[in-house]
Amino acid sequence: MSKALVQADDLAMSFDVSAPWLNRMIERTPRLLLHAVDGVSFTIEKGKTLALVGESGCGKSTVARLLVGLYEPTRGGFQFDGADAHATYASAAGLQLRRRIQMIFQDPYASLNPRWIVEDIIGEPLTEHGLITDRNALRARVEELLESVGLAAQDRTKYPHQFSGGQRQRISIARALATQPDFLVCDEPTSALDVSVQAQVLNIMKDLQRRLGLTYLFISHNLAVVRHVSDQVGVMYLGRLVELADKQELFSNPRHPYTRMLLDAIPKMHDTGRARTPVQGEVPNPLSPPSGCAFHPRCPHANTRCHTERPQMREIAGIRIACHAVEEQRI
Repeated sequence: MSKALVQADDLAMSFDVSAPWLNRMIERTPRLLLHAVDGVSFTIEKGKTLALVGESGCGKSTVARLLVGLYEPTRGGFQFDGADAHATYASAAGLQLRRRIQMIFQDPYASLNPRWIVEDIIGEPLTEHGLITDRNALRARVEELLESVGLAAQDRTKYPHQFSGGQRQRISIARALATQPDFLVCDEPTSALDVSVQAQVLNIMKDLQRRLGLTYLFISHNLAVVRHVSDQVGVMYLGRLVELADKQELFSNPRHPYTRMLLDAIPKMHDTGRARTPVQGEVPNPLSPPSGCAFHPRCPHANTRCHTERPQMREIAGIRIACHAVEEQRI
């Protein structure tokens, strides 16, 4: 069995969204905290892909930023290759760790500096980390990285506005690969692209994973994309994981009511005459989440226990799930 490269343990992140102090004193209102991520735990084996899915606002992107060190967790932490990553980020060895963990951002139109040519964009991590100092060697490495993602070496002299969305995302991937990382955090890397271009970018990422032995955390709200790229799938709802299972198990036998609801909403090729089941209800306000199980206002299987007691993540039949109805075998 492969060694776990990434191990997140009870990760939590809260943001203070209170009104200014003087307003709170006058209006006599308490501080207001938004619990964006609330106790998320998972492991990713080396060379594998874990996908996180869920509706907008469930905390997926916050998990991504926690893993790359853009946020300091409120509670919990994560280990990378056996070491405490957040302690390492704050130490002198932090730069070395950042070489091994890189991120691909969601919007290729916003994540590339429009004033820089491609050679400077992809070459920046190489110079910042002191990996290459010679100008000719840097140019050769940039050309090699461009060719590895299906672009031409001559593209290094162009500006981002001269490329399509899919080509820009390839440049983002090339930049992330510049430091030869072990772990890539991919925050919805194809959501801003056309369907045909999505397939090209995903195939490039899968090919790079096979050739370079990369480990991915892949964040998406598109379950069809997740089915194509992942080995394991974690379903998030209001900052918590509600189900974590191998891809085949989750898609063939979803257990949590929320997972079932998401899968029922996907159009199916052979069920053209059947009406799709929309995801019922609205996501509650994260500033005042429901008591007990956060999903109970939308769940057809909720009972009194679901209204009052928050379900804990448990191992049931080879999957990890947080659901009273599954635990009590009511579904």
